[in-house]
Amino acid sequence: MNTKDICIAIPGKLHPHAVERITGAFRVVTLDSADPALIPPELAGQIMGVATATGANPAFIDALPRLEIVANFGVGYDAVDAPHCARRGVMVTNTPDVLTEEVADTAVGLLINTVRELPQAEAWLRAGKWEREGPYPLTQGTLRGRHVGIFGMGRIGMAIAQRLEAFGLKISYHNRRKADGVAYDYYPTLVELAAAVDTLVSVAPGGPSTDRIVGAEVLRALGPNGVFVNIGRGSTVDEPALIAALRDGTIRAAGLDVFANEPRVPAELIALPNACLLPHVGSATVHTRQGMADLVADNLISWFTHRKAVTPVPETAQVAAR
Repeated sequence: MNTKDICIAIPGKLHPHAVERITGAFRVVTLDSADPALIPPELAGQIMGVATATGANPAFIDALPRLEIVANFGVGYDAVDAPHCARRGVMVTNTPDVLTEEVADTAVGLLINTVRELPQAEAWLRAGKWEREGPYPLTQGTLRGRHVGIFGMGRIGMAIAQRLEAFGLKISYHNRRKADGVAYDYYPTLVELAAAVDTLVSVAPGGPSTDRIVGAEVLRALGPNGVFVNIGRGSTVDEPALIAALRDGTIRAAGLDVFANEPRVPAELIALPNACLLPHVGSATVHTRQGMADLVADNLISWFTHRKAVTPVPETAQVAAR
């Protein structure tokens, strides 16, 4: 089959390089969003693939009877209903590995900024306070002697752990199950991990099993010297509980790159001096985003030319081409 005869839908915004490559290989239809009501009736039976950075719910998937593959832009794919796709025999792919190092770098930078207050120190200089009032106050926080817990010891979690181990820090972790070949101390529950460490870095994916799992109990266990960093998914955090913990000293500080209702960030969180906040920039470099875009296109091209995906997600790993 000539791939130019294959129709691919792109709902919502997608990286321009991915759009360029997909358009060069396939017949493309663009939609404002992944809303089944927006699918032209005459095209519903023609669309065989979806490339998305915004997700695909069951109603959208079911509106496309010939759908074979959903290529997700991003390592996290909680916005795509992968179990539903598996039941429908639809392949789902994501973009792992190409963003691992970039996100791990961001996590370490966010942790250092949070503990050492580097953004506040730069603001002090820029406001002329160094000259008028003297040096920036000594920070209460330091990386020295910290014990870091990684919540989510996958590719990114391991890359973060290796970086922080090189800083001379002790590493432990929690996953749903113990990871093969990982020598760091394992804790069977998140609360137990939080109680054992003073620095918690969350790389956990979204979804029902992790929804608001970082809540008041975990934050109390982390303790008053505790630092929480989230580079994973905002849905994993009970934001009101985190705001309360930062406000009343239950933990020392938090560094967040992801939020529950992006791009809207609670005003109470923004107002907290002990919260270091970034606008979901973990993988946001030209180099890495282009690599992610290439992998979206490569998955589609491989599926329709070689009948197999490059990076299938676990839920659909057994889905075979029709």
